[in-house]
Amino acid sequence: MAIIHVDGQAYEVNGADNLLQACLSLGLDIPYFCWHPAMGSVGACRQCAVRQYKDADDDQGMLVMSCMTPAKDQTRIDIEDEEARTFRASVVEWLMINHPHDCPVCEEGGHCHLQDMTVMTGHDRRRYRFSKRTRRNQNLGPFIGHEMNRCITCYRCVRFYNDYAGGTDLGAFGSKDNVYFGRYEEGTLESPFAGNLTEVCPTGVFTDKSHAAHYTRKWDLQFAPSICHQCAMGCNISPGERGGSLRRIENRYHGDVNGYFLCDRGRFGYGYVNRSDRPKVPEWRAQLDQTPTHLEVDAALDHITDALRHARRVIGIGSPRASLESNHQLRELVGDKHFSTGIEAQEQACLERMNHLQRTAGLPTPTPREIERHDAILILGEDPVQSAGRLGLNLRQAALARRETMGEKLDVPTWDAEALKTLGQDSYHPLHIAWPTTTELDSVAIRHSLAPEEIARLGFAVAHIIDPSAPAVDRLDTATRETAQQIADDLMAAERPLVVSGGTLTSEAILEAAGNIAKALSMHAKQAGLVLIRREANSTGLALMGGQPLDWALDELAQGNADALVVLENDLYQRLPAKQVDAALARADIRIVLDHQRTPTTDKASILLPAASFAETSGTLVNLEGRAQRFFQVFEPAYLRPEARLHASWHWLHSLAVSLRGEPPKAIHLDQATQACAEAYSSLAGMAQAAPGADHRIAGLPLAREPHRYSGRTAMRAHLNVNEPRPPQDPDTPFAHSMEGYSGFDRPRQQVPFAWAPGWNSPQAWNKFTDEVGGHLRGGDPGVRLIQPAPGHQGHYHQPVQSAEGTNALRALILPRLFGGEETSSLAAPIQQRTEQPSVILSADDAQRLALKTGDRVNIGEGTTLPVYVQPDWPTGWAGLPAGLVAGVLQGATLTLSAGDKP
Repeated sequence: MAIIHVDGQAYEVNGADNLLQACLSLGLDIPYFCWHPAMGSVGACRQCAVRQYKDADDDQGMLVMSCMTPAKDQTRIDIEDEEARTFRASVVEWLMINHPHDCPVCEEGGHCHLQDMTVMTGHDRRRYRFSKRTRRNQNLGPFIGHEMNRCITCYRCVRFYNDYAGGTDLGAFGSKDNVYFGRYEEGTLESPFAGNLTEVCPTGVFTDKSHAAHYTRKWDLQFAPSICHQCAMGCNISPGERGGSLRRIENRYHGDVNGYFLCDRGRFGYGYVNRSDRPKVPEWRAQLDQTPTHLEVDAALDHITDALRHARRVIGIGSPRASLESNHQLRELVGDKHFSTGIEAQEQACLERMNHLQRTAGLPTPTPREIERHDAILILGEDPVQSAGRLGLNLRQAALARRETMGEKLDVPTWDAEALKTLGQDSYHPLHIAWPTTTELDSVAIRHSLAPEEIARLGFAVAHIIDPSAPAVDRLDTATRETAQQIADDLMAAERPLVVSGGTLTSEAILEAAGNIAKALSMHAKQAGLVLIRREANSTGLALMGGQPLDWALDELAQGNADALVVLENDLYQRLPAKQVDAALARADIRIVLDHQRTPTTDKASILLPAASFAETSGTLVNLEGRAQRFFQVFEPAYLRPEARLHASWHWLHSLAVSLRGEPPKAIHLDQATQACAEAYSSLAGMAQAAPGADHRIAGLPLAREPHRYSGRTAMRAHLNVNEPRPPQDPDTPFAHSMEGYSGFDRPRQQVPFAWAPGWNSPQAWNKFTDEVGGHLRGGDPGVRLIQPAPGHQGHYHQPVQSAEGTNALRALILPRLFGGEETSSLAAPIQQRTEQPSVILSADDAQRLALKTGDRVNIGEGTTLPVYVQPDWPTGWAGLPAGLVAGVLQGATLTLSAGDKP
């Protein structure tokens, strides 16, 4: 710690920070542009000038850039010095010389860092009267809009895109006052994290193109704290609604999970909420070929209750994309013995194995933030960027942190970004990836292209080298033995090694290999960690709840052991082969489906209940760490669409259960649904503490969903009624559907719907809510961990698998993909445009055996034709298929390829 003196006042700060970060952490306002909490300092904009004095006797001082000056003990500065204020104002003025002053039509207006800093410096007159420089904009794809005339040359965009995220197709072209930020040629930005440019850019150069299509100012959006539903990372998001539709998703700061950044699937994959073809009222059909009849809520509940009351046996199928509350209410409706998780058997076995390993393997699961401090990493059987987007960014930072280690030896501070970059060059902490094809992390990693069984055997071999008491691997070839030795040496030489694996390949052998490595490292008292990736938003939570796999449910139906079925937010055709699903559904006389999208499964429903999406309801998810987190309703759909009958799935199911028991109708609120779930399962006991209850107040006020300048409520309903009704009342959460309520930053709170503080309208306002800049929320980071490692070494070493025997049969290897590989986000138009042309990957040996070459087309299953891509180092005997393309094909399934039509 250090004592610094600012404008005559003494403050205790972190001496490792620069003066800008130290002052911002104290709540003192200094304008800045090029500095960013996650990317350090480069001193490019000259906006953060302050006057620094040598000592208490110095009355002259000198102007310094606070972002490039360490916060050493007894440093003395003046922020309010007149010359410093004049200098900062002149900097804004020259930066604004070529800026178009187009705030009224700029998509960034109202949450623009340039606007905030211009006001902060007092610049309010334009003296420049000559022609402004103009630029030609580029089409950068479906996610990002480009307006180079607004650029102030802060270099944040290329620093994030190239240095932080590892992108290669965005650059700075030119010099001095003639610099152009864009691609070398027009085209889609290739980085899966490009969307962060919309928040990293302090002006309106890079904007959210999906938001521009239905643009609304930030102050006219309604927000709520939410959780991304597009993978198992559990990133915190701020969805904004206007007129009954989501308009954009912004990052919601979480000190342990996502920090300042999201992946592009999480940011742009919300379009399914706004689809016009969503089911909005209950539908009933006596025969599948009939046009559905629309029902009112009471009639639909009566139909279902009567049907279920006369059923011999009812099977309930849950979903890992539905909340814990909804899955629990379904389980209560049908009974424990009749509940299925809705997850395919092999995947569920892997999920149960992962939960077990997190408790017993001897290593803790680090938070994503802690991952960035690990100094040697082994990834077994996962492509993190594709399967858990944001996690890939954490792993990249861990590899890049070698620069900071090198800097420590030369006393280069961690915030001096350009010095560390120059010092580190191409030096990285060891990062090994055992995966059969290229990954986004290859530029900072060593990749070992292996088949699933060989990935497992490599892991077992590494464990045996680290701890000889672990089982040895028979018949290991020389190359694999040398690779295992190299990986083991790197892990053992590190202070904080990390093992990453997961269920993407649905291989228990790979998970057991990861568990062996984890136990071996724990035996050496290493400060190691174990991270296990799940596939869907609530896969971890549903595995903790338990239940039978989907295969069991379909078998019970197909064998005639049940004649009624209730499906919760789950497309069964995405999980198992169509023939198997068809055979089961054909035996069910009653098929009740709840969902917020139309799917092949909803098409087979006898009664379809329209479920609310994540933006229209509240609930709890458990991420891959085992962290339970609450998402809250962003808007009430019936307020602007009174004809809609959308309700939370847990509301529908509770009403059905009450009606089936013959009890009088009674309401259930979120806190009750959450508490019931927590009490029913010991493994979920802590979930009720994931967020404050509906009675939570600050200064006696509920929390505001809308910024204080929110306007136009009457105008939004003018097509319905010119009288403005009372805003919707929300008994389930502590949030008000209005701007009336607490929206400040001065009182610590966990759940912050949107980033705003007086004078800070941009995403940089998050600095006002944290204990220190880049730290944790002052009210504590949201969520509670449900999975904790057991003390001691509870696990045991697993036996290695044998090497697979050679065969001419091709097996499916389903590859995760960020765009198009997830069920709901793939319905969003921007994601569909960003999805790359799929192909089937073959090894050179298999291609030669089948007389195929790159570009030839082959048929896979029914109605799916793909081009072939021959990859030299792809494992023989496997055919790589993109996830989400061929529904119902399981990992390892035998494939038959036949020649397709010529392109």
